[in-house]
Amino acid sequence: MEAITHLLEEIYASSLTQAQLDTIKSKISFAKSTQQQPRKLHWDEQDVVLITYADQFMEAEQPTLATLTTFFEQRLQDTFNLVHLLPFYPYSSDDGFSVIDYHQVNPIVGSWQHISRLNQSTRLMFDFVCNHISAHSKWVAGYREQQTGFENFFINVPPATDLSTVTRPRTSPLLTPFTMKEGETRYLWTTFSADQVDLNFADPHVLISIIGVLLHYLTQGADYIRLDAVGYLWKEIGTRCIHLPKTHLLVKLMRAIVDEVAPGTVIITETNVPHKDNISYFGNGRDEAQMVYQFPLPPLVLHAIHNGSSRALRQWAATLDTSNPHITFFNFLASHDGIGMNPLRGILPEVEINSLVRDLESEGALVSYKQNTDGTTSPYEINVTFLDALNRRQDTDDTRLARFLLAHAILLAFPGVPAVYIQSILGSRNDYEGVKAAGYNRAVNREKYPLKAIEAALADETSLRSRVFHHLSDVIQRRRGQPAFHPDAAMEVLEWDNALFAFYRRAARQAILCVFNLSAKTMTCTLPPGRYRDVVNYRLLTGDTPLSLAPYQFFWLETLA
Repeated sequence: MEAITHLLEEIYASSLTQAQLDTIKSKISFAKSTQQQPRKLHWDEQDVVLITYADQFMEAEQPTLATLTTFFEQRLQDTFNLVHLLPFYPYSSDDGFSVIDYHQVNPIVGSWQHISRLNQSTRLMFDFVCNHISAHSKWVAGYREQQTGFENFFINVPPATDLSTVTRPRTSPLLTPFTMKEGETRYLWTTFSADQVDLNFADPHVLISIIGVLLHYLTQGADYIRLDAVGYLWKEIGTRCIHLPKTHLLVKLMRAIVDEVAPGTVIITETNVPHKDNISYFGNGRDEAQMVYQFPLPPLVLHAIHNGSSRALRQWAATLDTSNPHITFFNFLASHDGIGMNPLRGILPEVEINSLVRDLESEGALVSYKQNTDGTTSPYEINVTFLDALNRRQDTDDTRLARFLLAHAILLAFPGVPAVYIQSILGSRNDYEGVKAAGYNRAVNREKYPLKAIEAALADETSLRSRVFHHLSDVIQRRRGQPAFHPDAAMEVLEWDNALFAFYRRAARQAILCVFNLSAKTMTCTLPPGRYRDVVNYRLLTGDTPLSLAPYQFFWLETLA
């Protein structure tokens, strides 16, 4: 509580009353008293996350969470031990990220009892959409009706204000007009869309409400909490309004609260920004987020396989600091969002980024843009399934499968906790019909399915879906048995031929040499002296024999005494 009190004083100074401070402490103490199940206190090689929507699969007259739970228990429980449920609350747009009520479960999905039922089979990760709330929420209604306590819940800015320094992740207007009860028009801050109204964290009433949400998620069993768009929390006109010092203090406050209430709970910051800014949310290594999204990994793996060269990926990987056991990376290749281009800036020249964007667009990928401070636009993200991003339209399914498994073998061997998106494990292709129906690019990788259709596709052993599902599931399960893939295990990147990407992972009980052929040609390499066991196929190899890798083949080679 001492750390929490100190952070509150540093953020709010005299604007937080003693009564408000007492309210916060009381809420925290009560939540702590209700905690029953202890969290896992540290990550390990067993931890692999499934990212999915709660309404991913549909059955007649069944809450979708019940269907998801059944599918998970029958087909995925041996593969994943933690499920990231994307926002499952009532919402008005953006597939859940315009939350109407943080404390409720969307009735179509089910109830908190259905969340608890899934929690019996797996640990859970919740989304905390803490930067903004739906324009259709009671909080916005309370503000527009000028109810007591809501007077400063949102950020009202005169439209003539110079906001040119503000970092913009979208091309939509930063300010949106809202009509108040008495007819006055106010222009409220909306970073992401007119339906997503930014909360005013300078108001202690907002803080108390948001802390209430965080504590509710802890009492409902969240092991991991993802802070969505967290870099934008604090606004000060005249600044970039991203990564401000008080934003970091707010993350530290949330970390201190979860440490007090439910030790072992992991705070993950979602900041789709250049790497240096991203890792700043580790704080001093013990006081802020335990994990940050490893945003450069998806576009760098894509770039490496697209170009058949490990140069950029290898050079970047060699700079990663994995020495602190209190922090680690949340690694992924695909998610409900697109493949971000911002994290490449500072790693790749802009000409290479634009070349990658053009090549992907020519193969059917969609592109979303952001507004720059000089009025120009730049590619913000590529909207595409990762399976289609890696491949060309004329490729065979054998090639698609090989490239896809190669990319995920890199993901699964990389330092950190890996996460696999549901569309990836299902081998999904671009959903252009979904884009037409929804009216936005991100729908290309957000398709929902009747359960019978997915079961039929997985039962067809010749289908690409089935092949991806079973091969990738097998690779993940093999990965979970390797101590060298513990998130804290050291990585040593090797300087080999550019067509190859190679590194060691070393733990006290095991060392694995990971070798990936990024190219479309057969490559041969000489292993360091010694004996090796391929942990995927159980082949025994020796270092005195050249190792041949077929196009897009990979090896995880355990070193033997």
